[in-house]
Amino acid sequence: MGERRYERALVWFRRDLRAYDHAALFHAMKDSHAVFCVFVFDTDILQQLPRYDRRVEFIWDSVSELCATLERMGGGLTVLYGRMRDELPKLALALRVQAVYTNHDYEPDAVERDLAVERALLECGIALHTFKDQVVFEKGEVLTRRGLPFGVYTAYRNAWLQRLTSFYTTAYPVEKYATSLARPASKRMPTLEEVGFKRGNLRQLRLRTGSTGGRAWFRDFLSRMDQYQERRNYPALRGPSYLSVHLRFGTVSIRELVAAAVSRGGPGSTTWLSELIWREFYFMILHHHPHVVSHAFRPQLDGIQFPNREDWFQAWCEGRTGYPLVDAAMRQINGTGYMHNRLRMITASFLVKDLRVDWRWGERYFARHLNDYDLAANNGGWQWAASTGCDSQPYFRIFNPVTQSEKFDAEGKFIRQYVPELKKVPTSHIHAPWGMSASEQRECGVLLGRDYPLPIVDHAEARKEVLKLYGKARNAG
Repeated sequence: MGERRYERALVWFRRDLRAYDHAALFHAMKDSHAVFCVFVFDTDILQQLPRYDRRVEFIWDSVSELCATLERMGGGLTVLYGRMRDELPKLALALRVQAVYTNHDYEPDAVERDLAVERALLECGIALHTFKDQVVFEKGEVLTRRGLPFGVYTAYRNAWLQRLTSFYTTAYPVEKYATSLARPASKRMPTLEEVGFKRGNLRQLRLRTGSTGGRAWFRDFLSRMDQYQERRNYPALRGPSYLSVHLRFGTVSIRELVAAAVSRGGPGSTTWLSELIWREFYFMILHHHPHVVSHAFRPQLDGIQFPNREDWFQAWCEGRTGYPLVDAAMRQINGTGYMHNRLRMITASFLVKDLRVDWRWGERYFARHLNDYDLAANNGGWQWAASTGCDSQPYFRIFNPVTQSEKFDAEGKFIRQYVPELKKVPTSHIHAPWGMSASEQRECGVLLGRDYPLPIVDHAEARKEVLKLYGKARNAG
């Protein structure tokens, strides 16, 4: 198998919790005689989270499965709990490795952390090798003809597709070098409670974890992919892939997903591939424009003076705005950690354009509650909805929450699932229950203003106000 560069190496897992088609793991095993593996529950991240967090549950279950998988392959996984910047160099020294291998992370805080870890390793004479694994194309791999980052999705997608060849979707043959895996000194993994968390309702939600869960969901989606284009916008239907949380934590391979979409062909897979490219577009934007983390992509819109009414924001968070589809979507994210993509656009538009609350408030709320929270995608989606991001559509794109409801939940099935107080409201009124007479309200057992709130804003009036707000900011800019 050729000359090996190192006697001993360490693979650092983070948001790539699988043991197949794994760039860093492949290169480490190919380069080294003995390869150890580690995952660290980083207290710098965990201490900011509530004690019940479905994402930590998901990670813990996925790491547990990864441990078992690596053991079957002849190795194992050391699982630590502590400050990443301290624990990783300390373990590398204890194992006497000459190199650490890991995959790229693109979020600004993660980039800064990785630089700190690299400095600590270099002081010990240990090399750090990093690889692309979360995306097909990263950083400056897809640029305009002038060598600049794209600012509009469609042009980026076209260039992305032109660059794509089978080389970029070929899986890393990890199994070929599995004999390089070394067993760790300790097999004990800290319990979920030992890392400071308690179980919530993840298992009751039947959210399958680990690479077995991710690949099972992918197989299920393959059977539905041809209908993706027709079904993806309807929250009451099983239309999406539901793979976003698995992409977030790397329990599926992006190369495998893209290869399947390309080989399948047809409107469904083509539309889904476009969604995967959106994800990479936002990764690219974050890399080239890190200011978007806390500022508008378009500087002239950074000065919008949002009124930011706390009571309206709280009503939005709790799903009691009086607009049924918005409320159903917010109750879905609060109860499950998931929200349908169409509903993310509707709720974000409603918060910013109807309630005139700063998009950063909503972005932070989603960051705390989404199982699949990813900084690049979450930020990009919110700035798209707020018309402050890299989008060719002008700021007067404002979703009407009633017409969106009528179009994408026509029979009110999704609304009734998450807003049970409206269960008996007839379909003719389910999207705008305030149109019912007093007798109709009594008949279906819901008194508006008592059992379910009246709308906190009038959409038509709110539209006029927000257009003034944006117009003022644009003129000032």
